[in-house]
Amino acid sequence: MTFPQIKGLAQKTDTIVHVNGNILKGDFKKLEYAVVTWKMEGMGTISLEEPFIKTIISDKQFEIKLKNGVIYYSSFTASENGRSTYIMMDGQKKLINIDDIVEVYPIKRNLWMRLSGNISLGANYQKSSDVSTLALSGNLDYRKKKTYFQLTWNVNLSYQGDSITTNNSEIDLSWQRLFKNRWSTLVAVGTSTNLQLGIKRRYNVSLGGVKDITYNTWNRLYVGAALSGINETPFDDFDPTTDLAGLIRVGWSVYKFTSPKVQVNTNISYIPYITGDSRSRVNVNVNPSISIWNDNFKVGFTFYYNYDSNPPEGSITNADFGVNLQLGYVLH
Repeated sequence: MTFPQIKGLAQKTDTIVHVNGNILKGDFKKLEYAVVTWKMEGMGTISLEEPFIKTIISDKQFEIKLKNGVIYYSSFTASENGRSTYIMMDGQKKLINIDDIVEVYPIKRNLWMRLSGNISLGANYQKSSDVSTLALSGNLDYRKKKTYFQLTWNVNLSYQGDSITTNNSEIDLSWQRLFKNRWSTLVAVGTSTNLQLGIKRRYNVSLGGVKDITYNTWNRLYVGAALSGINETPFDDFDPTTDLAGLIRVGWSVYKFTSPKVQVNTNISYIPYITGDSRSRVNVNVNPSISIWNDNFKVGFTFYYNYDSNPPEGSITNADFGVNLQLGYVLH
């Protein structure tokens, strides 16, 4: 892969990358999943695979995350050694290998540029049965130094005429603070509804931690554990209940971020109740997608499975699942 040399850009505002003997200048947007997203005058936004990068030069400040979970805040200085670059730490140069870098994000003051995420929408209607379905999912992420906020939503509705026959909706807001050795603290609040399982409204507050088991150029595997306070109101005329529960989650993402971009996100949560009646819940989510037209648009589907060993009285079943085809848009 070769690129022409690009001239006429002010070096003090550019990031420079050496690629197979050529020089690229432009606006470095991010490095994620072994792909650099790069904006260049005349060529627009391009994607560049990490293995082609020889070294990086920039006086801008970046958040740099390595495979071992260590995070640096630094600019880049060129290295004469192949496949490496220098970062500045306490006034001293530190040599790091390009292959050891898993994430690079510019530290920007602009609120809009700190945001990233995606939104997906799916819908269907059958005239013979007068049944229509609506699926809306997505996430919005906000990054600061060592902290990370994420808002996620997953709404699945089915209507027959004017009546809702299925309502499985969940909204969560989480905050993570990064530490060494791939550890992060986790604080999360959320609300959900599930008509099939008899839940009119559920609120939860969770406090715990997340550990990245592996994070490299093609996949991320993590585990998390937390304690959750849960307030739950059934659809039938019962008073709300408040319980303490555990939370164990395993998440796995597999990705290819060169065009066409492909990503599969999977997570499984096990929630055993500590107080109240003997009860446990299991939630499974699978979301594969592939980019179409350009890197900002994607098509995929979402699969969810929710199990409750002891749902409230009046529930239709103790397990609920669904599959929805969705069209999505990626922000930044």
